[in-house]
Amino acid sequence: MSKMYSTANLTDKELKEQGNHLFNLHKYEDAANCYTKAIIKNPSQALYFTNRALSYLKLKRWESSCQDCRRALDLDPCLVKGHFFLGLALLGMELHDEAIKHLQRAVDLAKEQKLNYGDDMTSVLRQARKKRFQIKEEQRISQEIELQSYLNRLIVQDAEKSLAELKERECSSDNNKKDGDGECITDSKITLLRQEIEEKKDTSLAQLNDMFAKVDDNRRKREVPDYLCGKISFEILQEPVITPSGITYERKDIEEHLQRVGHFDPVTRVRLTQDQLIPNLAMKEVVDVFLQENEWALDY
Repeated sequence: MSKMYSTANLTDKELKEQGNHLFNLHKYEDAANCYTKAIIKNPSQALYFTNRALSYLKLKRWESSCQDCRRALDLDPCLVKGHFFLGLALLGMELHDEAIKHLQRAVDLAKEQKLNYGDDMTSVLRQARKKRFQIKEEQRISQEIELQSYLNRLIVQDAEKSLAELKERECSSDNNKKDGDGECITDSKITLLRQEIEEKKDTSLAQLNDMFAKVDDNRRKREVPDYLCGKISFEILQEPVITPSGITYERKDIEEHLQRVGHFDPVTRVRLTQDQLIPNLAMKEVVDVFLQENEWALDY
């Protein structure tokens, strides 16, 4: 066995460092094994669990990653990586609601602890919310299409039932028929009643499908354009401001960035101070018009 893999006499910290080295070499399985040995020697160190959880994320072993994250959070409930990696693992398992809860917690903790990677987490959180929204959209569209098909079937079935009842009322002799009051009716009356049933069916189908066609745009997948969202939080802009570099941000997000991270534009990296922020009234108007026409976007 090579020196790199000789672990019998290593401390838990040395095992963790070796795991980090293997992880950087993209040897995720070997890295996870080193973290496991570190955990055996010191099971009270939460970071060992998150390190192994990240290795499992790379290996797409979502459940194992979840288990390690939860164990890490048992040891340290405010561990940012614990919530963040757990959110990523839950996304891999398509458990979007719980994933978003932990991703949001990671973002909040990163802000509280003034950690610089909080901005990256907001991007993942936004994408998770977007994915959840898209899934709900697909379900909504499917339900509306199913409803339209169901209503079409009801109209056709109602017409078929009326025609069947009309046929039963036909007399079997001398070409005379009786109506609902027992009076004899002619072949021409029967033909007229059939035409009325068919016309009613066709009219009802046309009106129903026309109604669905008019809201067809709403039945398509709805999405908020990226330019209406802030560059940091990726939320819909509420109070947009523009920098001298021409980048638009949500005011509270860019002000928080300037206070927490540094006085520079997070996109262009050009020096930026709070007094250089100018309200972007044109963007505000565009956002307001969009929200008026798309109330669903308030839940986006």
